[in-house]
Amino acid sequence: MGDLLLVRHGETEWSVSGQHTSWTDLPLTTHGEEQAKALAPLLSGRTFSLALTSPLGRAIRTAELAGITGALPYDDLHEWDYGAYEGVTTVDIHRTRPDWYLWNDGVPPGPEGHPGESPAEVGARADRVLARVDTALPDGDVVLVAHAHFLRVLTARRLGLQPADGRLFQLATGTVSRLSTEHGRPVIAEWNARL
Repeated sequence: MGDLLLVRHGETEWSVSGQHTSWTDLPLTTHGEEQAKALAPLLSGRTFSLALTSPLGRAIRTAELAGITGALPYDDLHEWDYGAYEGVTTVDIHRTRPDWYLWNDGVPPGPEGHPGESPAEVGARADRVLARVDTALPDGDVVLVAHAHFLRVLTARRLGLQPADGRLFQLATGTVSRLSTEHGRPVIAEWNARL
């Protein structure tokens, strides 16, 4: 049985500014590209039975720079749809909704095609990803390259927690985290690793 490796894409302008970024496909910053390249030694020497990325360019580029070959874009790895809060910071949201908390409240609908998602809806996508991962783990390690909030929800679901419990797992840009098993049960073996 392999391990599940989670790679958060490198830095973008909006990850620096704190703007919620789901469908806006920003490129990596120069620093974000360096972060992605620095992941290669953490991933080298592993053979992946499955490598998937979010369909967004920042995740695909991170996979390329980190030396992950043969990674396939997978729609369910898309970041949380932030609806009307796309491009907006939490500080700005709190000006009109001081008690707003993504993990409890979700987001209001945005433009057409971006209705926003609740924690439960993101959790349903994470469960679909994990079902696909489970078919590949018997053959070796699996790597997923995606986004902070989505990977946090996926981690919660892997550990048997509710989707909103993803709030417990802060995830930095340009990092590798590893979910493994102990006595047949899912555990966090490594979190936010960088060189």
